[in-house]
Amino acid sequence: MSYPRISAEQAASYVKNGFNVGLSGFTPAGTPKAVTRQIGQMAHELHEQGKEFKISLFTGASTGDSCDGILSREHAIKYRAPYTTNKDFRTAVNAGEIAYNDMHLSHMAQELRYGFFGKLDIGIIEAFDVTDDGKIYVTAGVGIAPTVARLADKLIIELNAAHARCAKGLHDIYEPLDPPYRREIPIFKPSDRAGKEYIQVDPSKILGIVEVNIPDEARGFTEPDEVTQQIGQNVAQFLIRDMKRGIIPSSFLPLQSGVGNVANAVLGALGQDPSVPAFEMYTEVIQDSVIELMRQGHCKFGSTSSLSVSNETLQSVYEDMNFFKDKLVLRPTEISNSPEIARRLGLISMNTALEADIYGNVNSTHVSGVKMMNGIGGSADFTRNAFISIFSCPSVAKGGKISAIVPMCSHIDHNEHSVNILITEQGVADLRGKSPVERAKCIIENCAHPDYRQLLWDYLKISLKGQTPHALQKAFAMHIALAEKGDMHLAEF
Repeated sequence: MSYPRISAEQAASYVKNGFNVGLSGFTPAGTPKAVTRQIGQMAHELHEQGKEFKISLFTGASTGDSCDGILSREHAIKYRAPYTTNKDFRTAVNAGEIAYNDMHLSHMAQELRYGFFGKLDIGIIEAFDVTDDGKIYVTAGVGIAPTVARLADKLIIELNAAHARCAKGLHDIYEPLDPPYRREIPIFKPSDRAGKEYIQVDPSKILGIVEVNIPDEARGFTEPDEVTQQIGQNVAQFLIRDMKRGIIPSSFLPLQSGVGNVANAVLGALGQDPSVPAFEMYTEVIQDSVIELMRQGHCKFGSTSSLSVSNETLQSVYEDMNFFKDKLVLRPTEISNSPEIARRLGLISMNTALEADIYGNVNSTHVSGVKMMNGIGGSADFTRNAFISIFSCPSVAKGGKISAIVPMCSHIDHNEHSVNILITEQGVADLRGKSPVERAKCIIENCAHPDYRQLLWDYLKISLKGQTPHALQKAFAMHIALAEKGDMHLAEF
């Protein structure tokens, strides 16, 4: 079947007010760009004419400015799930303009299949190749693409020449059956494959092909500073100690790592320490640091849903595909983030906290409990099911006016039952096997910044005794001091 070649403007015209729209990709990698830009332009023109235009948007994770950015600025998003990092989107969400559902990433595809969100009207898939019999080869990010492609009434393919066809064979596309027919996912080590290299669809669903040549809108990260380097070293030394005492096998265990500067610093420290054996990764996102670790021989294999790397690094991977073809695999998010596989493989999960409280609860999403920062992403998919779950963050922020260690988290994404280890540049709090009071003492002593330790000891001292001591009337005193006086130091207990 020969598909019509259409413009991005024509493709956008198929998207109507009130539609449920699904996208491929995970982070800006693999996310459509030309068609979503044109949807934003169409929304702008319709709004100027006094016409209503808003859509509900379902993705694998975050997208780039060509999607979340422009659609937020043009007030074109009614509902959005499951995750985002865009500043304009964040502003709109916190202003109450967008109904944002912050979901575990592993749930997105299956809840679409379960019918929780109604029917999917149209899907937009970025690919580097599509065959006449309906085989779609997605690019650097998979996300929920297989489910979108199957469920959507109609599809638009954004054929992106910025991605090389030599990437054929890099993907493992597998969609589990829904209950009560679901079986075990046949992945028993990170390099195992369960599916096909492509997404198969009915060719008659494809409305047309939009040909583009647009690089991914890759996000850059700052170089590790003294604080993040120390956090990285603390994580590495903790893992080495656990390996030496036989908790972690001498062959090591697969790693999962979150996104960002702290995550990059942690991976860098692991790669630099000769005591750490070459390891594998089973994770949702691979960044530049992992590609470099592969080149150096420190990382043997990486399973992911997204190559969320710089465009320069991505091109270097394509140019050296003979080297990387047996070291990388890209999967749908519900497989890369599968709790079943995470527990089976015995992952060491390493994610970033926004704040943590003295009992080990972690807030990774909301500033002062109400303002969405990004979203929970896939961190809980791994944390709850990890062999060892680690959260790390700098002990203070905003020049020391904010403590990352507080009496009670203003929002909880990961509760004390799932968090094993808390690490800041100050040190390591090993919470395994400890009661709440023992955890509190360990976190204050090892993770809190020295400027805040006495405040936290004072809070613990005035707390009502019980299994988990708290002084409810003072539990948010540090947050209140920040809101009213601009400095948590000014809290009084």
